Amino acid sequence: MHVECPTSLIVLLSAALPALEKTVFLVVVKIDKDKRLVVLDEELEGISPDELKDELPERQPRFIVYSYKYQHDDGRVSYPLCFIFSSPVGCKPEQQMMYAGSKNKLVQTAELTKVFEIRNTEDLTEEWLREKLGFFH
Repeated sequence: MHVECPTSLIVLLSAALPALEKTVFLVVVKIDKDKRLVVLDEELEGISPDELKDELPERQPRFIVYSYKYQHDDGRVSYPLCFIFSSPVGCKPEQQMMYAGSKNKLVQTAELTKVFEIRNTEDLTEEWLREKLGFFH
């Protein structure tokens, strides 16, 4: 099943990226299977990974674009932009296939480089994200 990523969503992500350089911000995106479109689900500011996991549906996949405040060991602070594919255990196989098939196109279109996947939303913690980002630093 082919899913389109509308220009309006790409514009939203592209316009938001420069503004996210010093902000904790996230955009949650879902697929409207009837329209076969990637659509905005919600935008949140100042949210921690632990708070984010409470916002995600337990049995439905989501794409998350997250500007995270990363405190380096030497005291520097950066705001890496992360793409997290949440595909919880128990999702319908049809949903998993739709999201998995759309992930790469969305990542490439939005030019995201820090791409992670999570199968259990309970694992989405500050420690998990710091560990994933540690690979890049």
